[in-house]
Amino acid sequence: MTATGGMHTDKGMGSTPMRAFEHLPVERPLAMPAQDFSAKPRDLPHRPFNVDLWARRILVVLLALLPASMAAHEMRRSIGLDGISAWEGVYLALFIPLFAWIAFGFATSLIGFLLLTMGKGQGARPYRARSATPLRGRTAVLLPVCNEDFQGVLGRLSIMERSLAQVMGGERFEFFILSDSNAGNGEIERAAYVKMRKGFSRPVHYRRRALNIGRKPGNIAEWVERFGGAYDYMIVLDADSVMSGQTMARLASDMERHPHVGLIQTVPSIVGASTFFARWQQFASRLFGPISAAGMIWWAGSEGMFWGHNAILRTKAFAQSCGLPELPGRAPFGGHIMSHDMVEAALLRRRGWDVHIVMADDSFEEFPPSLPDLATRDRRWCQGNIQHVPLLTKIRGMHPVSRFQLFVGASAYCTSPLWLALMLVVLGGAVAGVWPPSAILPSGGLLALTAVLLFGPKLLALLWALADPARRIGFGGGVRMMRGVIADIALSILMAPVSMLTQTINLFGILMGRKSSWNGQTRDRDGMAMLPAIWLFKWHILLGAGLTLLAVKSHTSLGWIMPVVAGLVLAPLLAAFTARKDLGTKAAHSGLFQVAEPWWRTQNYQKTRYRQLQLDNAKPPFDGLSNAANDS
Repeated sequence: MTATGGMHTDKGMGSTPMRAFEHLPVERPLAMPAQDFSAKPRDLPHRPFNVDLWARRILVVLLALLPASMAAHEMRRSIGLDGISAWEGVYLALFIPLFAWIAFGFATSLIGFLLLTMGKGQGARPYRARSATPLRGRTAVLLPVCNEDFQGVLGRLSIMERSLAQVMGGERFEFFILSDSNAGNGEIERAAYVKMRKGFSRPVHYRRRALNIGRKPGNIAEWVERFGGAYDYMIVLDADSVMSGQTMARLASDMERHPHVGLIQTVPSIVGASTFFARWQQFASRLFGPISAAGMIWWAGSEGMFWGHNAILRTKAFAQSCGLPELPGRAPFGGHIMSHDMVEAALLRRRGWDVHIVMADDSFEEFPPSLPDLATRDRRWCQGNIQHVPLLTKIRGMHPVSRFQLFVGASAYCTSPLWLALMLVVLGGAVAGVWPPSAILPSGGLLALTAVLLFGPKLLALLWALADPARRIGFGGGVRMMRGVIADIALSILMAPVSMLTQTINLFGILMGRKSSWNGQTRDRDGMAMLPAIWLFKWHILLGAGLTLLAVKSHTSLGWIMPVVAGLVLAPLLAAFTARKDLGTKAAHSGLFQVAEPWWRTQNYQKTRYRQLQLDNAKPPFDGLSNAANDS
């Protein structure tokens, strides 16, 4: 074990001296060469063509194309009887892809609902502990941090390392805190780590880089090149992640039992919500997420995705496959690859490694506490996903499903400007006299179909939860759960146009070369002042007013545009209202957006554990953690 420190200058942060600090084991280097995207890998293992898996994918596509084709035919019949004009052609070119997008989401959720209700599908079942088998390999648990609340990081880490102490094979796991924090936060981290490290029950290493090259993927790559040779697997977490020892051991056991698997991604549940906004999103994720995830797991198969955290990777496979080159040119398409996770999953599959997704009970993450904080995170994701567009043709040998997933991730951020353009075309055409105000609007049947595709997954998830008494109790009972779904639908209708314009502004800003900043995420907030909220959403208010004027000038019925206008104009109020913790507390007391808390939240284990470490720098007594984990 070594502990070193040194003074360096981080060129990425001006001339501020950056002192590196390390408390690490002996290095075991592992080569991680940058991949040549222009050359297809050779000597790959032969894998037989999976007819069943491809049949599933074709079925999902057909289920999505069927309602999209019906909608296209209906609109073609209503506006194209005398031929299609340029305006009408633009309208159809916007309408059909948007309809196909929501139809694809509905098809995935429908399949997931059928799988969960009928108990079919191996990957859709909850990921629970198997009979104990000794673990042979060593696993490193990596926690990359960047200007985070380090007390919270240590608290969550302590939950996991004490949970591992109650699991057979837990001694095969070691923790690494990999910091990219600035000099000031780095000194706080160093002092806290030195004070606390002797209280942990297993090795917990810490390293803060002086030069933050390549952001998070560069942080992990540096660890692989220095220490990867000593560990068979690595579990990558985020600073807000928590995973039980049982789930970690199960992941490592499955990697040992399946040597062709390179990555297993868990589907994390949202936890720790305190503001009204976060409680709402936590409820929606817990209730609606499983059926969508089950459907995606069913058609993805061994070509799953990587979300950058709460996953286990085979270290040698990752080093062999996932060295990321710096892309030529300027941002957003050049430089370091930002949304590295999806690309890394594609590169693993490109080398013949399987990538799977599983639904785990004890894998958790937190959610941004407010709408503006979500938008900030979403902008980084937008820039990263748009960067994938040129990679669709640059990376040779990529699996077709991986290519499709990168395309879907990038196109998700194009639906917002398409939706905005569609509304402007409808109202602009009516103002210009191209069509009567009512001629271009969907028929009653088409509106009903659209509502089914948009809100059907929520209702299917509600039916799935109501059918299971234990799950129903976890959401506070059937009545409270239905209240939550009704509130979610109302809030989602208001939030949708806000996200539409925010994503559109972000997308065009990124295409104009405005890069996203790389700072620690805001994980705690209590309220938002109204004046800053109005200024932040000024363009939303102006767009709402503009759409209203266009609708009045074109003599179009205001009924269909009012939900959009209401969401845009009320955006500051929505952001300020939902960012409050007191309203989150009132919602909790009233049973609105109720979810079952995990064992370490209900016992307040995180704060208790951290306080004990502070007081006596020793291991706390066993407190029934293993039994609580079994019951969660």
